[in-house]
Amino acid sequence: MKTLRYIGSSAFVLGLFVTIFAGVPWHVFVVEDPVPVPLWLQIAICLILGGILLVLVTVAIEQEMGGIAAEAPQAPEPDGTIRVLNSSEVPGRRTSEILGVVQGHTVFAIWLGKDLSALIRLVLGGELTEYTEMMGRARTTAMNRMIAQAATMGADAIINVRYMTTSVVGSAAELLAYGTAVKLAE
Repeated sequence: MKTLRYIGSSAFVLGLFVTIFAGVPWHVFVVEDPVPVPLWLQIAICLILGGILLVLVTVAIEQEMGGIAAEAPQAPEPDGTIRVLNSSEVPGRRTSEILGVVQGHTVFAIWLGKDLSALIRLVLGGELTEYTEMMGRARTTAMNRMIAQAATMGADAIINVRYMTTSVVGSAAELLAYGTAVKLAE
């Protein structure tokens, strides 16, 4: 699927560049009377439309198959054995070993339809529930990935946990959860 999506994206970009940088100047400087659209411009337009269609179909198939699980394995749900705190120590326990920094990272976006309804809500006022749900899912995913990384290191706890968010493009947001994995004394 990733290869097909890459082919679709490449076809779209190629068609777009040919249309903008060759088709528009051709129409502005060469065409005086209505003439038939040349074959090379027809192909460029077909590349744009076909590329978009191929990307849409592959993304839809991936979502139907359960997301991107085949390309990037999701972290398992935490089983509660690793304590996660935003303090510098675990109350009542002594740290025996610092294992290092652990992190979980994800970039989430919402479907265009939800993005449009959020824009309407932005005008009318109120909570943008579409974005709230998106960031909640992103936070859970990033946290689970961080906990999974700590589990592979043999950690008992993650201390000094922090979150960072960044807007990537449009309605896509990057979320990073990070902290220090530690072993606790018995």
